[in-house]
Amino acid sequence: MTRVSVELVPRSRSGLRAEIAEVAGALGGVDTVNVPDLTRYSLRSWVGCGFARPGFAAIPHLRAVDFNPREPLPFLPLLEEHGIREVLVVTGDAPIDMSARVYDQDAVDLIRRLNRDAPHLRVYAGLDPYRQSFVRERDYLERKLDAGAAGFFTQPFFDLRLLDTWADLLPDGTDVWWGATSILTEASFNYWRARNHAVFPRTFTPTLDCNRAFARDLLTFAREREQHAYFMPVKVNVLEYLGGIL
Repeated sequence: MTRVSVELVPRSRSGLRAEIAEVAGALGGVDTVNVPDLTRYSLRSWVGCGFARPGFAAIPHLRAVDFNPREPLPFLPLLEEHGIREVLVVTGDAPIDMSARVYDQDAVDLIRRLNRDAPHLRVYAGLDPYRQSFVRERDYLERKLDAGAAGFFTQPFFDLRLLDTWADLLPDGTDVWWGATSILTEASFNYWRARNHAVFPRTFTPTLDCNRAFARDLLTFAREREQHAYFMPVKVNVLEYLGGIL
């Protein structure tokens, strides 16, 4: 059965609680909330996910570089307290504050450790269709599966043809959360093209109508394949972006 998640940024405790309440009150098609772990905010993803429980399933993002491989994982007690059974592991970018402590490990290392130390957790990994060639990204995904990943959250897509390509490249039965986000300014559009090397169809425009139309298409794509979808509202109210779709 297709699940649907909304990705909510933990800018503040009050703001995150308000967004969760807004989703709960108006978007009945959403059953999951996923929360990124962003170093510029003090609220950690696993704490923010606790705010979504028990009304939603909750999936915190975990940055592998943040955790000392020789010390206990600090988030496990809180996950247990709130009944959180799924996590998304990413390697993590270098922090903006260069004095912050990071460790020499990547997503594969943390996935392997979680499968050893917390085997009750369902661990997802990231799929980035833009950062390298198809072959290299597919090989990296296979390493993550070998380490114990149960499936993948993708970077946001903007072109259904690329979705089709990646769906064909993944092993049969792979559990995938296909992602979409909102791009509503020329600056954001240029950022995704120049910085993230994202692929857009010629018909794409940074308008709310175009973003909502793609959100509908991506949801249909996921449902047809009995996979999952997540939506990341950026610089737009979550109801303006997804109202009437979810």
